[in-house]
Amino acid sequence: MSRTLQVAFIKARWHADIVDKALDGYRAEMARADLRHDTTTYDVPGAFEMPLLAKTLGASGRYDAIIAAALVVDGGIYRHDFVAQAVVSGLMQAQLETGVPTFSVSLTPHHFHDGPEHRAFFLDHFVRKGAEAARAVAQIAALGIYRRA
Repeated sequence: MSRTLQVAFIKARWHADIVDKALDGYRAEMARADLRHDTTTYDVPGAFEMPLLAKTLGASGRYDAIIAAALVVDGGIYRHDFVAQAVVSGLMQAQLETGVPTFSVSLTPHHFHDGPEHRAFFLDHFVRKGAEAARAVAQIAALGIYRRA
């Protein structure tokens, strides 16, 4: 691919220090892949707001790919599985309606405790998931089916 890919990276701010590690992993992997890209980041309050922004960005025609990252945990008051399902379904719908590949780095652990052991695990895990998103962007780029291509 000779041109520069335009990528939007949406980050939910709940557990921002953990979620931001996905961007770190993504950037490191994109550098290793030597794939020309310009990535714009967007912060949203939580995971629930990601699908609307993904759809808006996809419809803008400015982006070749969109990545959305969030950590959806059981807050004890609401059903986190409901939120997670709505987010993933919304991201898929945005992708189908706009034709822009949209990748989810939205994780919903069965159990998350805000202690050192769980935090360390998820900090590392989000780095790996961000790298996976970068590899997915590269794989789709290799197919040459990006909307702006």
